[in-house]
Amino acid sequence: MDIKINDIVGRKSYNCDLLFRVMDLRQINDKKFAILYGEDFRLVADAPYTDLVVVNQHERVKLSQEYRTLEEQSLRLFTQDVELLKSRQEYAATGGYVKPSNYFQIPGRVLHLDGDPTYLKKCMTLYEKIGIPVLGIHCNEKEMPDKIAGLIDHYRPDILVITGHDAYSKAKGKMTDINAYRHSKHFVLTVREARKKIPHLDQLVIFAGACQSHFESLIHAGANFASSPSRINIHALDPVYIVAKISFTPFMERINVWDVLRNTLTGEKGLGGIETKGVLRTGMPYKPVQDVEE
Repeated sequence: MDIKINDIVGRKSYNCDLLFRVMDLRQINDKKFAILYGEDFRLVADAPYTDLVVVNQHERVKLSQEYRTLEEQSLRLFTQDVELLKSRQEYAATGGYVKPSNYFQIPGRVLHLDGDPTYLKKCMTLYEKIGIPVLGIHCNEKEMPDKIAGLIDHYRPDILVITGHDAYSKAKGKMTDINAYRHSKHFVLTVREARKKIPHLDQLVIFAGACQSHFESLIHAGANFASSPSRINIHALDPVYIVAKISFTPFMERINVWDVLRNTLTGEKGLGGIETKGVLRTGMPYKPVQDVEE
């Protein structure tokens, strides 16, 4: 079967365990290879052309159903967390005597840089569903370090997401060698540039990384949360669940790392971080401006 760019394929040698989109086809020493981006996981891979098989719509639905179910379960649990947070904030803000409608809340603003436009679109849909103010920008991973300072100056985010695709290659070096990863070094450089602008960990909360990323280097560079402690694949939507929890947690409260990770799709093997303060702020009174008839 002829395989073309943008086809959805599986790898026969892996029993088609993951779905990939063909991003490029290359000829190397008389052998044809494909560059693949994961459909549900933030993984980039290459594979021999002969190892690929096109996955039809019926098979795609079947293979994706498990991930859709996980997404639904995770979203439901996260929604419960958000509702609980809002209830606690309402109680604290009203103080037992102010009308509940007499206050307003400002959740943390998110700047999301993503190396994959398809993943970015999925994340933006979820941000909108949850109700988080966000600006999403598609940016090649290699260009992120040069662009991040200007973006921070212009948009002044409370939370920064730096993600896209990544992968560890055993052929390039040991797991401790950051040069053995496709984009980890670019993520690390981007975090460092961001910390030059805003050094304090609670003034700018950073999530960085993708599938199999060099977790330790990202944390040491200044990320509050990162992937991947066990070098496993992370789900495309995992960064959204992490920053949403931060965005809706009051700035006077510290976030327990496990409370952030427990409702993600990947969990502690794929994601980790350090204690961080929330960024939600509450104000009052709330008095909507009404048009005055002359």
